[in-house]
Amino acid sequence: MKKTQHIILALVSILALVGCEKYVDIKTQGQLTPGSIENFRYLLNSTTNWEAAPALPDIASDDLEIVDGSAQQQALASNDYQGYYARAYQWSAVIYPMDNQYYKDDNWARIYNTVVYANTVIGETPNAKDGTAAEKEALIAEAKVHRASAYLMLVNTYAKPYKAETASTDLGVPLVLQQTTEQSLARASVQQVYDAIIEDLLTAIPALPTEQQFRTLPTKASAYGILARTYLYMNRYAEAKEAADQALATHNELIDLTAIPELNVDAYPRRFINPEILLTKVPVNGVTAYSPTAFRLSDDLLSLFDEHDQRYNLFTVPGSTISSWEVYEGRYYYLDNVLNEGRNVGPTVPEMLLIKAEAEARSNQAAAAMSLVNQLRAKRILIDGQVELQAANAEEALIQVIAERRREFMFRMLRWWDMRRLKDEALFTKTYTRTFGGQSFTLSPSSNRYVFPIAEYEIDLSPGLQPNP
Repeated sequence: MKKTQHIILALVSILALVGCEKYVDIKTQGQLTPGSIENFRYLLNSTTNWEAAPALPDIASDDLEIVDGSAQQQALASNDYQGYYARAYQWSAVIYPMDNQYYKDDNWARIYNTVVYANTVIGETPNAKDGTAAEKEALIAEAKVHRASAYLMLVNTYAKPYKAETASTDLGVPLVLQQTTEQSLARASVQQVYDAIIEDLLTAIPALPTEQQFRTLPTKASAYGILARTYLYMNRYAEAKEAADQALATHNELIDLTAIPELNVDAYPRRFINPEILLTKVPVNGVTAYSPTAFRLSDDLLSLFDEHDQRYNLFTVPGSTISSWEVYEGRYYYLDNVLNEGRNVGPTVPEMLLIKAEAEARSNQAAAAMSLVNQLRAKRILIDGQVELQAANAEEALIQVIAERRREFMFRMLRWWDMRRLKDEALFTKTYTRTFGGQSFTLSPSSNRYVFPIAEYEIDLSPGLQPNP
């Protein structure tokens, strides 16, 4: 079996190469105690090690529309630094070409870096010289939640959507579950990756706390939220609903957007204390609401909103706000700019409600599905608008649920994941077309471009890593 000493970019991390005592001696200059359990607590508290999420899905999704010939399109086309953005928008077969100076995929590297840190905590915590067994189990459980979330993001970015019939043979992503500097990077199957995700979450839940001070730290609700998301993308709706119920049993607060007249940092909470968030995750491109990378809402997405929807009123702005020196037409996503922090794409209370709603619709319970949708809308739609939606049957309810998911999760990674899982369902099958630089690009339901290519740089470094078609 072919081996490599370069296990993804993340393994340059000193945490993967040395034991805890050496790490403490080198990196903390006496601030921590070698061999102590507190080292792993501090490591888990270091937010930047754990929050990375992919940025590519929002660019490829139909939430985004860049007007061909616009100032934004021209700026993206002429800028190598943002070349990945244009290529992801075009559903290109190569996003990070080797002949470009920006040939490394930060999405892949940063998320695998989370896996490396998680493996360090999982592998080394049992050897700590102090701490009770329960304390060690709790730290390991937190790391398992982060690892499970990382792999769910990786498999939904670089592998085919889950289908029970083919998951055992479809290429997933490399499973690196042990501290190591040498391992075959042959890709595990999609089924193996999902199995590993579920195992991490189920074994973590008993040792997790019910609450933590910040939304960056995993809890039982966090784990159940990721588990609900996992089952949803496996089309296991009853289990998704059950996990969502478990998450909501301990954490179910919604922010009342109808009570916020204007978006600012005083009126809307920052990510790490946002009561709707179960666990924060942030796309690697950070704050995007600047030219030319600002997210312009597509006409299709805009058609789902009206002036009574506070998600439109508070979270989006006209193009003149994005750029005062170039003409930017349309409406742009702006929440991350106002809060001056990357947008959360981790699991939330609204997501749990809509997962439950979808499960109800798919089990022919239209009234129950719409009750959950309307529970969310009561906190989103001004009283003069149509707060409560109706559905005559389960099919209409499912359509309403998916539309509400688009409104609630615009530019939160999930729309692309939904496009992938729904593309073969008759109600949602669609061929997408967009134009960039005078060229037309098409995404059909059978297209390989629903799977992002693994960067050539990674394949060159790791010969056992099979490319996507």
